[in-house]
Amino acid sequence: MVRLFVRHDVADYEAWRQVYDEFDATRRGMGVTGDAVYQSVDNPNDVTVWHDFETAEAGQAFVSSSELRDAMGRGGVQGEPQAWFVTEAE
Repeated sequence: MVRLFVRHDVADYEAWRQVYDEFDATRRGMGVTGDAVYQSVDNPNDVTVWHDFETAEAGQAFVSSSELRDAMGRGGVQGEPQAWFVTEAE
């Protein structure tokens, strides 16, 4: 399993969350097997999400997809997101 973390600022968390939730079926179809959303305790518009994938290639395809870029734009993501992949340490 590979976990993708993404941190970004959004213009309005509630508006972003609506788009995020509506994008769920598309995310699943693109290989996401699990996910969660977190907000900064100091700024609710500072959002971190994680998504799980079976492979790094599936995660890379997701991050590179035009569908994700479009959803992020509709959700009001501001600036360039920070994204990184990890695997569980043994």
